[in-house]
Amino acid sequence: MLHSRTIHHQVKTKSRKIMARQRTPKLIDSHIHSDDPRLRDDFPAVMARARSAGVIGQVIPAVTREHWPRIKEYVAEYKDLYACYGLHPCFMAQHRAEDLQELPFWLGKERPVAVGECGLDYSLADVNKSEQQMCFGAQLALAREFRLPIVVHAHRAVEDVIRLIRASGHDRGVVHSFNGSIQQAHRLMDLGFMMSFGGAVTYERATKLRAVFAALPLDSILLETDAPDQPDTAHAKQRNEPAYLFDVWEALSELREETANKVAKTTTANAKLLFGI
Repeated sequence: MLHSRTIHHQVKTKSRKIMARQRTPKLIDSHIHSDDPRLRDDFPAVMARARSAGVIGQVIPAVTREHWPRIKEYVAEYKDLYACYGLHPCFMAQHRAEDLQELPFWLGKERPVAVGECGLDYSLADVNKSEQQMCFGAQLALAREFRLPIVVHAHRAVEDVIRLIRASGHDRGVVHSFNGSIQQAHRLMDLGFMMSFGGAVTYERATKLRAVFAALPLDSILLETDAPDQPDTAHAKQRNEPAYLFDVWEALSELREETANKVAKTTTANAKLLFGI
């Protein structure tokens, strides 16, 4: 038999979810790989579910040169999708010198909302740090030249990411799936950067990350799914998708002093401001 407090908690949680869905917040997924093959087969249904969940926009960062044409096709077909073009540090073996030479033509012609996804990842086996740093530095320079924000991947490399951003003089961007310290977050804010958070923060074991999310100014925060990866706790071990941004918003709002409605409005406004959408 369930304890009365447990029953009360379940009723309260269910009521809160019903009320939240009645509010139908307007949310922007600031980081999603919509062109990933795992989402492709039923993508119209994926988009329909996202829109029903209140997701009014999705920002799609590229990971390799091969992905750029696919993303171009998606944003041409779906007006609530927004393109980024860049070269991801986890795919250095696939990148060629001509990819960096081609990137400025795509930025100038296709007018994406950002450069990226790019950055540093030192968790990889046999990582070549200098090669990653060169590629990231070149994209920072392009982002500054084209006056675009930059979408940054930083895994076990936040200090070097901060150093290279500072050296570049670029002052607009977001570190996605942020997993650094509160001190590093404030240093990024001082450089003009935001942080985005997603499913990883919904897990109770992520105590340090949850504390960082709770402590940061709301005007420095974006929400993301990083679908089809990094599902929230409600969809653990499932394929992630943009509709689940609602669940991310709902779970993360419980960590903040502001109302859930305020979290939705401010993070959406932040994304619109950063990406110009």
